Amino acid sequence: MEHRLSMDMVKVCELAAIESAKTMGFGDRKKSDKAAVEAMRTQLEKVDINGTIVIGEGERDKAPMLFIGEKVGKGKNNPDFPEIDIAVDPLEGTNLVATGSNNAITVLAGSEKGGLLYAPDIYLDKLVVGPSSAESVHIDMEVKDIIKAVAKALDRKVNDIVVSILDRERHHNLIEKVRQTDARIQLISDGDLSAGIAAVVRGSGIHIVMGSGGAPEGVLCAAALKCIGGQIYSRFLPKDASQKERLKSMGIDHDNVFTKETLAPGNNILFAATGVTNGSILKGVRFFGDGIRTNSILMTNLEHRIQFIDTIHFREKGKMPIWL
Repeated sequence: MEHRLSMDMVKVCELAAIESAKTMGFGDRKKSDKAAVEAMRTQLEKVDINGTIVIGEGERDKAPMLFIGEKVGKGKNNPDFPEIDIAVDPLEGTNLVATGSNNAITVLAGSEKGGLLYAPDIYLDKLVVGPSSAESVHIDMEVKDIIKAVAKALDRKVNDIVVSILDRERHHNLIEKVRQTDARIQLISDGDLSAGIAAVVRGSGIHIVMGSGGAPEGVLCAAALKCIGGQIYSRFLPKDASQKERLKSMGIDHDNVFTKETLAPGNNILFAATGVTNGSILKGVRFFGDGIRTNSILMTNLEHRIQFIDTIHFREKGKMPIWL
């Protein structure tokens, strides 16, 4: 993605973060999500692209905006504009914003057409590790062997390793297996995408992400990892015959193991995210009397760099104080 378009995508995330942050602590997750969706869609309509939502809020009959297959951008259905597939999570961590908790973000990934897997909203079993451990583990390994392999790759003791797991009843056995290894655990209420990105960033305090979560978040995580390294190993977990048929109709074999190369096969991938509440990587939206400050990350797989973008949005022209 060329630079101007990349910055346009960052702005989409920024404005969605600002609007959702206005609802922080209200205890209304639907209101927080709606604010983010509406802001993100409104800003996407101003971008010079012929965009298609491939990961969004769900199917058209369940989502009024940013549904899978929706066309967005100034040039929608216009072949003279860049044709881009877009994956969005307008608000990853709706409960986190509703309660004022950490690690809520707004997220967008883009690629050339066909560069992101059309993934239905079905559970995906996930294993995410950083670059140094990527070749040492596999999703079919025993939990204890995964943790030992990561510890060895990082030259650490097992009890130095932190495993991030969604705090769900379905993960009870997984949590017990991790505890038996003496590795440490970070149970998270929401936001396994944020945890997946943190697992490949040095100094985040997370070394492994395990457990099942949404497939759309898995695709977004894969897009990020294509830009910064690390690996995701995953397998779809259909709960019934109808979900198996849904996967089959989309050309997805649920027995296959999917990695970042198959979840996000694009050659030109962009990933952008903005903090809504404070997190391990991004600061949350901060409101001042005369402006709003956001903290975002921008990365692509074509450039060997990651940009952290600190932006001040002034409420009125002519009032431009400097903040540290």
